[in-house]
Amino acid sequence: MKNLNTKIIALVIGGSFIMTSCGTMQNVNNTQKGAGIGAVAGGVIGGILGNNIGKGGNTALGAVIGAAVGGAAGGVVGNKMDKQAQKIEQVLPGAEVVRTEEGINLILDESSKVTFEYNKAGLTAVAKTNLDKLVEVFKEYPDTDLLIIGHTDNVGSQGYNLPLSQQRAQSVKNYLVGKGIASSRLQSTGRGLEEPIAENTTAEGRAANRRVEIAITANEKMIRDAEKEAAGK
Repeated sequence: MKNLNTKIIALVIGGSFIMTSCGTMQNVNNTQKGAGIGAVAGGVIGGILGNNIGKGGNTALGAVIGAAVGGAAGGVVGNKMDKQAQKIEQVLPGAEVVRTEEGINLILDESSKVTFEYNKAGLTAVAKTNLDKLVEVFKEYPDTDLLIIGHTDNVGSQGYNLPLSQQRAQSVKNYLVGKGIASSRLQSTGRGLEEPIAENTTAEGRAANRRVEIAITANEKMIRDAEKEAAGK
């Protein structure tokens, strides 16, 4: 996550989090480890984001951490998420993938070319082409839920940016549904300018903050299947 990567990796020791970008997926045996993150790690991440950027929390990471299963079943889920994260890296190298042991936080900004028409909620033609690549991955891994969160930079007020971020997240959701992703898997929301991942004092930082994040978590079927698989070992 831009300039936060080093500090997050340093503080969350032992591979609980894996940051990847532009095809640099790191391997870890999640099947053996389970998901020992929970609320403590969530607090660490929230604290890092708050201390470094001046805002607290991160909705996507919080959703992924909050959906942790834990134990042997969590390890099975984590192994499946590893494979999905690797596939996302392959089809869309510009995307940034934040892996926890049991979920994925997918960050789509100008680097992934998933962008919107200027000052509007409409997806560009290039954005649609790149979302099409993700659609194939989402279809390949149907037992996951997707929370889509829109974010903006700090140009303008929160009163303006919040609805814009909500509309952009909804645009992504609508596009995915139109491409055959079940609406029951999808939720969308917006946070406006409240959750930056980079400083808004530079053009590069503002570009990083103009983004959509997708929190990818296991649905009930994946969890049940993981529990059965873990019990049978």
